[in-house]
Amino acid sequence: MPRRIVECVPNISEGRNRNVIDAVVKAASTVKGATVLDIDAGAATNRTVITIAGDPEAVLEASFLLVAKAAELIDMRVQKGAHPRHGATDVCPFVPVSGVTMDECVKLARRLGERVGNELGIPVYLYEFAASRPERCKLPDIRAGEYEALKDKLGREEWKPDFGPNAWNEAVARTGVCTIGARNFLIAYNVNVNTRDTSIAKEAALAIRDSGRPARTPDWKFARDEKGAKIHEMGRLDCCKATGWYIEEYGTSQVTMNLTDISVTPLHVAYEVTREEVEKLGGVVTGSEIVGLVPLSSMLDAGRYFLDKQNRGLSSVGKQGVTTGQPEKDLLETAIRSMGLRDVAPFNPCEKIIEYMVADNTVDLSGLSCRDFCDQLSIDSPAPGGGSAAALAGALSSALVAMVANLTVKNRDYRMHWEEMRALAPRAQEIKENLLAAIDDDTMAFNNWMEAARSGGDVQAAVREAVEVPLRVLRLARETVDLAAIVTERGMQASVSDSGVAASAARTAAEGACMNVLINLGEITDTGYRESVRSEALLLLDETAAKASCVLGIIRASLEARAEHRADQ
Repeated sequence: MPRRIVECVPNISEGRNRNVIDAVVKAASTVKGATVLDIDAGAATNRTVITIAGDPEAVLEASFLLVAKAAELIDMRVQKGAHPRHGATDVCPFVPVSGVTMDECVKLARRLGERVGNELGIPVYLYEFAASRPERCKLPDIRAGEYEALKDKLGREEWKPDFGPNAWNEAVARTGVCTIGARNFLIAYNVNVNTRDTSIAKEAALAIRDSGRPARTPDWKFARDEKGAKIHEMGRLDCCKATGWYIEEYGTSQVTMNLTDISVTPLHVAYEVTREEVEKLGGVVTGSEIVGLVPLSSMLDAGRYFLDKQNRGLSSVGKQGVTTGQPEKDLLETAIRSMGLRDVAPFNPCEKIIEYMVADNTVDLSGLSCRDFCDQLSIDSPAPGGGSAAALAGALSSALVAMVANLTVKNRDYRMHWEEMRALAPRAQEIKENLLAAIDDDTMAFNNWMEAARSGGDVQAAVREAVEVPLRVLRLARETVDLAAIVTERGMQASVSDSGVAASAARTAAEGACMNVLINLGEITDTGYRESVRSEALLLLDETAAKASCVLGIIRASLEARAEHRADQ
């Protein structure tokens, strides 16, 4: 299960006074579990865009503190700037990044709106996915007339805020209103063209943008219908705003775009379609640039796409490539190279990928060498302990499953199972990454429990966390042993012993994780939760152990038969 990460992007109406900007950012930076990732201040616009990401509850609290501090320090009665605005914290959207749904972001937006309205006395309008009525979905419609129009708008029923006062008073005159919502992740993305002239970039942008362009005839005249009106044709990419420009710093033109819903138009699709349009015009795409941050899933999807594209090409000439079930770092490197993301600027995944930016690196056991990890286990400290070791056993199991699947796809004698192995390997890699994360998560959960006990914090919440991590390991171990059974039966038989080690390691992971669940459950006071988790844990352990025993029995019989056969020869 991926870490739950939500992003919030408050825009404050101050881009010139660094003391005010720093104070607002500092307020948002005080909440554990929420990280301020980016601060983009604009003097001409007199606006600063602040990006916060992390645990949903932590980000919610950090956003509230930011809105409160902005209301305290920014006086909208004297604020002027080029950017449209109607409040000290002008907009504040929540964005799902990882393990969080849009519905959850809508709930976060409404909870924040209610607090801002009730506790701070600021009128709040909800927009985009959180909008309470259709006419308030689009931000420009809510912000019509900007701050100067609020005096006439507030007090009228049609402009009644979703939260807070429907009145113009001295307090509201100072703070303005706040528009809070939930939206999809937006990626600012530029594709580089091998010319300083912008003609190709602009023409390609017209072809790809969702709003499209007037249709043309083969001789480049405007196409018209029977009434003489121009015929409009839609662009190739939905949820894409695009134009062309020239960047002096890079010495090249770019097709610059905003991808407003990457679930509709993923990053790699935008790159490929733009490349096709540029090539139609005689241009060459030399690479691309991501402006700001990007979710890990977008990069991994791109890596898998380009690997699969390679496989299709090799298959057409009778060759077999590799599965998309490669390690995370290899998928990232494939995506970076395939889209030329280092063409005009550096691309460091640790500085560009949101999940890496918000990672809690206070514990980094999974990054240790084997020797150093074992040394850490062996000293007189309760953590890391059996929970982290169980997670490591599970990671080893899923890694072996991926290895056998990848080897099988390389062997022509098993071509009838290639498709199954191509589907299985990526899932095994995904499980491996989750279990590697659990090595650190288990130790962090124990440390948080001890800290809560020392500081008088919420001990029961901390204990639940210490239960949920090994329970997650147990669930993944159960799935891994099923995958081990598949590669045992249909994977390359020369690696059947590796499949056996995978099954054995999955059983070890399950047994270790179950023991950690049970010992921590003893501290839980909620009897309903305790019994529910206990029943699930014991069932998962029984199923994993039974399946592993079955797999190991088959493998032992096969290996013994081979040994006897060789002895008879």
